[in-house]
Amino acid sequence: MADTNSPATNSIVHKLMDNQHVANFWERTTQWEHIGMIIGLAFIAHLIVKAIRHYSEWLITKRHEQKSRFNLGFTSQPKFVTLTRLVVSAVTFGIYFLAIGLVLIVGFNLNDKVFATYLSSAAVIGLAVSFGLQGLIQDVVTGVTLILLNTMDVGDRVDLSGVVGRVERIGLRYVRLVTFYNQLILVPNRNITNITRFPHGGIFAYADVQIPASADQQKAVETIHSVAKGMHSQFNAIILSEPQFSKVEKTPGDWNYLRIQFQIWPGQNSLIETNFRQQMVAAMKACDANYADWQVVITYRAMTSFDGK
Repeated sequence: MADTNSPATNSIVHKLMDNQHVANFWERTTQWEHIGMIIGLAFIAHLIVKAIRHYSEWLITKRHEQKSRFNLGFTSQPKFVTLTRLVVSAVTFGIYFLAIGLVLIVGFNLNDKVFATYLSSAAVIGLAVSFGLQGLIQDVVTGVTLILLNTMDVGDRVDLSGVVGRVERIGLRYVRLVTFYNQLILVPNRNITNITRFPHGGIFAYADVQIPASADQQKAVETIHSVAKGMHSQFNAIILSEPQFSKVEKTPGDWNYLRIQFQIWPGQNSLIETNFRQQMVAAMKACDANYADWQVVITYRAMTSFDGK
């Protein structure tokens, strides 16, 4: 039978026994039963925090499958899962750390001074481990920063220090990207020095196609539309949306042109600069045999919208 009045019994236990019914129950049980209860309570608390994490992930998964079923704004950010995991891991560590301390106190009749030594020893060990795991700690700190500052989000197309891809997951150690070649790349958070974010999902490329004055204007416009739509149909993994067309513009130099907007995957500019230009020049030669490459001008502009006028 455990003697709670013994000088060797930790005073922390007495503070937890202010309730008389709890105190009597504690005195009626054995030392090993005390240890079993502490471990059992720690395990139950661990299951509770795990259940909270799994429920939050289930809630987010359901929201993606049925967006109209839940109306909880905080689940709209998939990064909520990462934050939940971080909190759960911290709480779980705290639960077991406290449980070990209580087991040492109750099971081995240690006093406050020994418990303080246990805490300080754990701090020293934690410091030593942290020096050996500097890369891991740097990953975690950077990962939390990426999440809290909202530098990027799941689904964004980004360039992370030279690696271009779509963000699949922002974790505490890695950012998971899927590249244009459908490769899964894990970029360590500590290696992320520059973040280039493409907020519109890609790059806007603009092709100004000159229409020869001697050509049939209507036929030339139809040819331009046909080539641009054909390019999108053939390369829809690179050209991310239907091309948009302006009306025919007239320049002070007395020649007409039609502007086409393409939204393309980052880093795939050559498709427009080479393939599209070559196809367009070949098609326009049917309208004008002297049509040349310089009459199809490709530019990239920081425009947020395209009004089609």
